[in-house]
Amino acid sequence: MKSPEQWALELTRQWHKPHWRESRLLGGPDAWPVCLAIGAPDSASFAAASPALREHLERWRRIDRQGPGRVQWASKKYRAGAAPVDLPEQWILDKPSDWIAATQNSVVASEYALLQQVLPAVDTAFRTLLLRRMALWRDLAPAQVMLAAELAMRLSPGCAAGKPLRMLQVVGNDTKFFERHETLLKILLDQRFDGEATRQGLAAFLGALEEREHWLLVVPLDEGLLPFKRLRLASTDLQDWALPAGHILVVENEQALHQLPRPLSDTIAILGAGLNVSWLSAHWLKSRRVAYWGDMDTWGLVMLGRARQHLPELQSLLMEQAVFDAHAHCAVVEPMQSPDVPNHLLPDEQALYQWLKQRSKGRLEQEFLDPGLVGQALMRWRGLHSC
Repeated sequence: MKSPEQWALELTRQWHKPHWRESRLLGGPDAWPVCLAIGAPDSASFAAASPALREHLERWRRIDRQGPGRVQWASKKYRAGAAPVDLPEQWILDKPSDWIAATQNSVVASEYALLQQVLPAVDTAFRTLLLRRMALWRDLAPAQVMLAAELAMRLSPGCAAGKPLRMLQVVGNDTKFFERHETLLKILLDQRFDGEATRQGLAAFLGALEEREHWLLVVPLDEGLLPFKRLRLASTDLQDWALPAGHILVVENEQALHQLPRPLSDTIAILGAGLNVSWLSAHWLKSRRVAYWGDMDTWGLVMLGRARQHLPELQSLLMEQAVFDAHAHCAVVEPMQSPDVPNHLLPDEQALYQWLKQRSKGRLEQEFLDPGLVGQALMRWRGLHSC
């Protein structure tokens, strides 16, 4: 037999599991009613007619009279009894408020009240996220969460156009809103843009002036160019400090480092740029041969376009349909394509962008390219013969 108090503890545990919250609060009419088995006393307990049994029955009678929910009763005949007796069989909760009341828990009631305020006020794209990850925002004022959600719906990649984040007033936010709610904003934007805001950093993703340093991985691909095998430099340092190589390879993702051939004479690779490519306007780069290698998806081509905006002579590598076709078995769905049509692409790159947008699996990440093919392409760019 389960008492209302025992079920209250179980229902509280269920509330704290995200999948229960999602299925019951966003599951629609099919999620309700919820039927909870109470269980019947065994023959020995019934025969003893203990005070505990009488109190058990009285607790369920009170629930039946006062709620929450309702109790379904069933007649059961015991050998020790002269006639069948009515026993509580199921506790039926008809709606979410019944569930919350049944927990008898003030924390659950408080969180439910927050969700009642926030969920109806935000775009449907964010409801599951906010419901499942309440730890991100439960301590914030509901108005701030709703403002963050509205802001995340209006922001788009590069929309800051080089201004600091504090200067973006989009939906009545103050100058410190981005700073105070950076984590929440990134998670909301990730929901729309397939994790790009977290991967690139909020300022880089929005094309804002970096008020905190963006660190890039710098790797010499030839001996004697630098006293280190690899180092990290702030992107602002690259505006003024010229690297001692005639060839600079810009790589979107750091993880592609293991595919780069060595030695590659007179070449330094700069990895992990993402959308933060404003440093490519550095004067010293105009006297270098610069190549760019990124993912083949809509985002990768947007990044290529932004890089070429700063450095028009930049050459793209391994970002062409023939390379995609050769690795088509590694292609995956791009969950959220870039909403922006990229500028500063060459005609064949624009054609690739349009072609990728129409494919069901239009994303080929650079880490999946054959290292041998990567090596050959880089050797050709350098005017060298591969072994």
